[in-house]
Amino acid sequence: MEENNSELEQKTRDKKLQRFSTILLVIAILLFVFGSGYRFGEHQEKKKVESTRSKVEKITAIKTDEKLDLEMFWNIFAILQERYADQGKLKPEKMLYGAIKGMVASLEDPYTYFLTPKENQKSKDDLGGKYEGIGAELGMRDNKIVVVTPLENSPAEKAGLKAGDIIIAVDGESIKGWTITQAVNNIRGPKGEIVTLTILRNEKSQKIKIKRDQIKIKSVKLSYKKEKECKKNCSQIAYLKVSQFGDTTNQEWDRAVLEVKNKWKQGEIKGLALDVRSNPGGYLEGSVYLASEFLPNQKLIVKQEYASDPTKEYRVQRAGLLLDIPMVVLINEGSASASEILAGALRDHDRAKLIGKKSFGKGSIQEALDLEDGTGLHITIAKWVLPNGDWINSKGIKPNYEVENKIQEGNTIEDDTDSQLNKAIEVLLK
Repeated sequence: MEENNSELEQKTRDKKLQRFSTILLVIAILLFVFGSGYRFGEHQEKKKVESTRSKVEKITAIKTDEKLDLEMFWNIFAILQERYADQGKLKPEKMLYGAIKGMVASLEDPYTYFLTPKENQKSKDDLGGKYEGIGAELGMRDNKIVVVTPLENSPAEKAGLKAGDIIIAVDGESIKGWTITQAVNNIRGPKGEIVTLTILRNEKSQKIKIKRDQIKIKSVKLSYKKEKECKKNCSQIAYLKVSQFGDTTNQEWDRAVLEVKNKWKQGEIKGLALDVRSNPGGYLEGSVYLASEFLPNQKLIVKQEYASDPTKEYRVQRAGLLLDIPMVVLINEGSASASEILAGALRDHDRAKLIGKKSFGKGSIQEALDLEDGTGLHITIAKWVLPNGDWINSKGIKPNYEVENKIQEGNTIEDDTDSQLNKAIEVLLK
């Protein structure tokens, strides 16, 4: 009997020991999995940090007279990694970009700046004349947002939007009191998404659904203008508006110039108004290409002066098609960089009179570099001077005819109210 009890107690102890061993095994497995996961996460984070460190050290491996101690940078980086309260915000790549932006900003040159991959792509799209939206030019009339014109083959045109439509709501939200900028920012959006515009047409409201797409904007637009008082048998001028010097500007320019040349030879126009108002610039080579349309071969267009390298001269290298057409150039406070090179060269060679307001005054040249991982760097490499030796940086170019456009509150400028354009027409037709 005692032996049976002893065997029973032994079996009970064995079962308890087995259960305890099983529990220990489970705990050990859990600890191993948690520890492995933690170490894996720690390893991944360490890899990110090391990757960031190697990038910074690679970038800072430069020749300098000063001894740079990067240990402080890494000490601060380590302190943030260890002690910052919101660890979710510690993104090594973002921190690296921020550090580089700060380094570049220390040069205190607004035209030298670092671009993240997203910013760099946007910069390229802008120069390529691309954006995502509906493709309609908007204006203001009597404090109302109106459609000036839907672009050809744009989503806006295909959906039935028409010039003169008054937009009163975007996606059901009233736009009363909005500025043009607010309207544009809310109507633009990612390709493929739908925006619903509520419009007034002939005093009747209707909703138009438009599927956004990638829009390609022409940087060169050609039209023809006459004096606003003239009713019939009116003389005309060609009006060439250049909004920027981008990827497709030269090709668009060539097509427009052929048409202008033919009309000039046939006596259908009396002159040309070249409009670079609010044109922020772009490629220097574009301004040289356009200036060459109006100047004889080998005429100096602009000089590029470096800190140590020899000066580079840009001269006319092709036969222009519009060497004898009377012309004026429209400029304003938003005409900058390549726009000023074009306007300044034509002024210095007495090829055109300038009309409008004093230009922006940007006399430096930037090189756009594509770096690793899609990032970019725009860096000032030289200054440019006009043929007569002027460096217009921070000074701008004064027009021959100073004309101010006075905009009535609640409106945007149209042909009838564009005093600068009307002055150009007057000068060319007198």
